[in-house]
Amino acid sequence: MSSKFQCRICAAPVQEFFDFGRQPLSDAFLAPDTDLTKEFFFRLAVGVCESCTMVQLVEEVPRDRMFHEAYPYHSSGSAYMREHFENLAKRLLSTELTADDPFLVELGCNDGVMLKAIADNGVRHLGVEPSGGVADVAAAKGVRVRKSFFEESTAQEIVASDGRADVIYAANTLCHIPYMSSILTGVRTLLKPSGVFVFEDPYLGDIVERTSFDQIYDEHFYFFTARSVQEMARRNGLELVDVERLTVHGGEVRYTLAPAGQREPSEAVAELVAEEERRKLADPVTLRKFGESVQKIREDLTALLKQLRDEGKTVAGYGATAKSATVTNLCGIGPDLVPFICDTTPAKQGRLSPGTHIPVKAPEAFSTAYPDYALLFAWNHAQEIMEKEREFRDAGGKWILYVPEVHVL
Repeated sequence: MSSKFQCRICAAPVQEFFDFGRQPLSDAFLAPDTDLTKEFFFRLAVGVCESCTMVQLVEEVPRDRMFHEAYPYHSSGSAYMREHFENLAKRLLSTELTADDPFLVELGCNDGVMLKAIADNGVRHLGVEPSGGVADVAAAKGVRVRKSFFEESTAQEIVASDGRADVIYAANTLCHIPYMSSILTGVRTLLKPSGVFVFEDPYLGDIVERTSFDQIYDEHFYFFTARSVQEMARRNGLELVDVERLTVHGGEVRYTLAPAGQREPSEAVAELVAEEERRKLADPVTLRKFGESVQKIREDLTALLKQLRDEGKTVAGYGATAKSATVTNLCGIGPDLVPFICDTTPAKQGRLSPGTHIPVKAPEAFSTAYPDYALLFAWNHAQEIMEKEREFRDAGGKWILYVPEVHVL
């Protein structure tokens, strides 16, 4: 264990349990002519609060370095995720958005994939999105978007112009935001007494169970559990009233918060908190063992890639994901081991991966001359990708995965 620092939720001491070392911004793909000596790096280390049990990063990266006009991730890039968000929209329309003139606000609406379904049903809505490029994509779909970060002052302005919300929603957004007190005060300000705040984020229980360590990167500041969310909500006048396990993105939980005392918590909340207690999920011993598993993956993956290189085998990366930065920089995987990564995102093509500077190419580079092996960074979409790339397998290609351990398919 390293030295302790102060919890961003409750100010109690936090014990550091793993250090990923020097890491770049995970979505800062570089133009080839960039002055690489000016690339931003920080220490990516993670710890657990001794009081509220919130797992969190040790160092905070300035938010405007991560979320800006050129932010390259698009939520609608995956057919599976589009279906996920459309199904959620249908559920909210039939449950929480049934009153006269309902109003939904989404924090971090990205390219508007969920809000489009809400807008198509004529429901008042607003997306709050600080990354201007994806906000423009959402607006082009007919979604109403406000380009800004969300905090208490934002909530007050929205209430003044639109009234209070029946539902506030956030997907893969809340865990990005260190200044949680301002966010949740804003939620309380914006939400009707009868309303709900629904958010879904990567679940610490799945990260530990699967050793999916690459979920830990600059944009993910918090790693939630039912217990830590319960504590976080309580300190901000809210109450955790429901939880739902999700399979997306390698394992998430959808949390539902309501103003304190307004709704009866479901049995699912107590059940998940009890399960976390049984697993000793927030115990530093459990988390140290997780760190040991990460080290083993690091050693095994590096050894495999060096062996394949020495045997003259070709390896391509598949999916220039944000989380691939954690893997490549932790393991020291550069162009000598993986000459390129293919990705469908135009904004990433022709650029270099953060930190390790692997060229990112369009999918044609993969299919024109299949490599012997593909290192699947987008492992959370493995089923969808492997179905799409059947010809790669038919040509004798093999997939390398590293979650929950290094293995070849």
